[in-house]
Amino acid sequence: MSAEILHTGGCHCKNVRWEVKAPSNAVVWKCNCTNCSMRGNTHFIVPSSKFKLNEDSSDFITTYTFGTHTAKHKFCKVCGITSFYSPRSNPDGIAVTVNCVDPGTISHVETRYYDGRNWEKSYDQSSISAFSKES
Repeated sequence: MSAEILHTGGCHCKNVRWEVKAPSNAVVWKCNCTNCSMRGNTHFIVPSSKFKLNEDSSDFITTYTFGTHTAKHKFCKVCGITSFYSPRSNPDGIAVTVNCVDPGTISHVETRYYDGRNWEKSYDQSSISAFSKES
C-alpha cells in the first residue's frame, strides 16, 4: 500500500469540491448494481474521516436513496455528477468516483469487481468492508 496523499476533486461544474486522503495507487470498485451500472461509476473507498467536503459545496448537493436506503447517493444539483457517495457496503466510509479526482495524483488503478446484483453474496466474498476502516 502506498503512502496517503491529498487528492482533490469534485463535479463537472465545480460547485461540489472536496479533498480526500488516499494512496496514489487506488483500488477501485466497479459495481454492476442497477445504480452504478447505469452511471458507469467506478470508485475507491476511504474512511469518512479522510474525506472533507469544501464549505459551500453542501448547498449544491442532493441525495438519492433506493432499496435499503443505506447508501446515500450524493450528486450535484447543477450538473448531476455523483463525485462521491456513502456506500451500502461501507456506511462508515465514502466512495469517491475515481474519474472525479483532479488529474495528477492517481498513479495506478487496480480494478476489482463487485457483484451488486447479488449484493449479499458479493459482500460476504469480497474484502470491500475493510476499505473504510482506519489503518
